[in-house]
Amino acid sequence: MTRQATPKMVDLDRLTIEEVARRLRSGELTAEELTEACLQKIDQHNPRLNAFILVMADEARQAARQADRELRAGHDRGMLHGVPISIKDLLHIAGTPTTAASRVREGHVATHDASVVAALRDAGAVLIGKTNLHEFAFGTTNEESAFGPSRNPHDASRSPGGSSGGSAVSVAAGMALATVGTDTGGSIRIPAAACGIVGLKPRFGEVSTEGVVPLSGRLDHVGPLARSVSDAWLVYRGLRGGPRSALPSPQPMSSLHFAVPRGYFFELLDDEVKSRFDEAVDRLRAAGARIDDVAIRHVQLTPIIYLHIVLADAAAYHASTLERMPDRYTPQVRTRLELGRYVLAEDYVQALDGREILRREVDAVLANHDAIILPTLPIPAPPLGAATISLGGTTEPVRSLMLRLTQLFNLTGHPAIALPAGRTAAGLPCSMQLVGRETESLLAAALAGESYITGGFSPLSGGPGG
Repeated sequence: MTRQATPKMVDLDRLTIEEVARRLRSGELTAEELTEACLQKIDQHNPRLNAFILVMADEARQAARQADRELRAGHDRGMLHGVPISIKDLLHIAGTPTTAASRVREGHVATHDASVVAALRDAGAVLIGKTNLHEFAFGTTNEESAFGPSRNPHDASRSPGGSSGGSAVSVAAGMALATVGTDTGGSIRIPAAACGIVGLKPRFGEVSTEGVVPLSGRLDHVGPLARSVSDAWLVYRGLRGGPRSALPSPQPMSSLHFAVPRGYFFELLDDEVKSRFDEAVDRLRAAGARIDDVAIRHVQLTPIIYLHIVLADAAAYHASTLERMPDRYTPQVRTRLELGRYVLAEDYVQALDGREILRREVDAVLANHDAIILPTLPIPAPPLGAATISLGGTTEPVRSLMLRLTQLFNLTGHPAIALPAGRTAAGLPCSMQLVGRETESLLAAALAGESYITGGFSPLSGGPGG
């Protein structure tokens, strides 16, 4: 179909879902104009950044026109009505391929929407396309994909993080107002951190994973990536379906009590990441928040507990295709899946027991604090192709380093959110992670602290590649 002329110029650089909702209802903007602006951004940036596997241009235009007709008729579906949202290509959208960024799934076409996709349609969202990812969500850099790597919009020579890398890029580069990703060890929060946006992993089990290609059913979460905490909250509510409730009221900073888990989490940190985190903590404290240093016992066991669970679960799911078409996997993802076949049953059971111990330890800290705060990613976005990073006098594998600060909270199931927290001297985003007991109370704390944590950071400052 020939592209239509945009009725008016739409500046996507600072637009949030809240602002879109106001403009749509005042008549200043239409969903069709907004969708066309996002499609133009995709045309402009996707050839270089490779965020999208599939652009659903015709379907998005039709949905946007329908959203406009409904609003004119007084049928308002809520804050996501008419909002362009991208979907990680791990989730089913009826009538489109679900590739999981793998040649293994060539020829697959989804027969139904994933539950969360159906919920977004019901909320009036415009589905604009399916985003690139690390193959089968089994990686942190988004490099191992049948469709090639996605690239960081702040520096195209660097990773956008993974596995929901294309999703994060789509939002940070203005190609969608928000996106849906998955998180098994940090795959929402890591790319949110690398691209300088907000990423929410809700509490385990709160958001349906039906219709999502699994990595580990015991650790998989579905959640939003967006430009602000408010926008992430709105998409989170949309993913859950049901009644559309108002945003939670931010808590006064003087009522908030945060815990900083020193020790393990701070042993391997880039100097600039640590400096930006410390500066954000100072701003929170100056605003009236109480902040304690704490220890989470047994946290050093996290990587081994995590690996025994995720490797075994992933190998079990892929057992048949590993036998029938092993050459269709990217080599490193195939290697990780093959390793999962050698996890002993007793080690798996012990890992499940260890997960419960870690959950109790995190609960103990949160019994006396509103949230745990720590960096999201120990390093700025790494260069594409980097296998190791030198840090703190040691050389560390990129994958294990990128997972280091996030994977615990997949094991324990606690909700966690990544917020931008300044930039390095080279202009790369840094991020703070907040972890809480319940998702909505965590979001209220994040709303209260957002301006102090971000320190004026904007995901599109300087534009993609700037």
